Amino acid sequence: MDLRELKAQLMLRYNHKIELHAHTTPASRCSEITPKKLIETYKNLGFDGICVTNHFMISENLSKEEYIKKYLNDFIETKKYGDKAEIKVYLGAEIRFSENKNEYLIYGVNEKMLFEIYDFLNFGVENFRKNYSMPNSVFIQAHPNRDGIKEIPSHLLDGVEVFNMHPGHNSRVGLASLYAKENKLPIITAGSDFHHPDKNHEGLGAIRTTYLPEDSFELGKLLENRDYIIEVGRGNIIL
Repeated sequence: MDLRELKAQLMLRYNHKIELHAHTTPASRCSEITPKKLIETYKNLGFDGICVTNHFMISENLSKEEYIKKYLNDFIETKKYGDKAEIKVYLGAEIRFSENKNEYLIYGVNEKMLFEIYDFLNFGVENFRKNYSMPNSVFIQAHPNRDGIKEIPSHLLDGVEVFNMHPGHNSRVGLASLYAKENKLPIITAGSDFHHPDKNHEGLGAIRTTYLPEDSFELGKLLENRDYIIEVGRGNIIL
């Protein structure tokens, strides 16, 4: 069997494509993508699922309740359009603690957890991981080798986002891959980090799976079980 045949067989077996890192406006102020536009874009690219991972941090202007309502509204809107387009939409979060610019992706999260997590954001990642139990979730460091990111003890992580495909940042994917290997982190992920309609980075990072998880927690379980392959550049398979 040559490599082209192997690739074709893998794509047939792992025939569902999921985006693990996408942002919408207004929940993420840095995004220019509405929930409707997100679904339209990924429908055209042949995706089957999207995890909406908007930025989640201490709000300077809104109460906790107002902030989380605004956060969830984007997910609800995206899911509404996703249901119409037959695309699964999963709730995720890209959280930032007030201690530095590090960001962490959580797969396996719900509204109750967001209210609980918010109360930890001023106290740092070590305090969070020590005192907040997430037995049905995975905790992934996003783009761990970008400028301004601080290295943290690897035992605080379930994995790392090795293939972050945002074109506006140098995510140093080779170093991220080496970091995962040297620290024996079992989960590596890929995501487009999609924010902008004119950067041609939609769908540049994805996982391919044999089935579509039903919800955010099943998505986390799938990542934990590592039954997926990674696709970058809209068609390049990485085992």
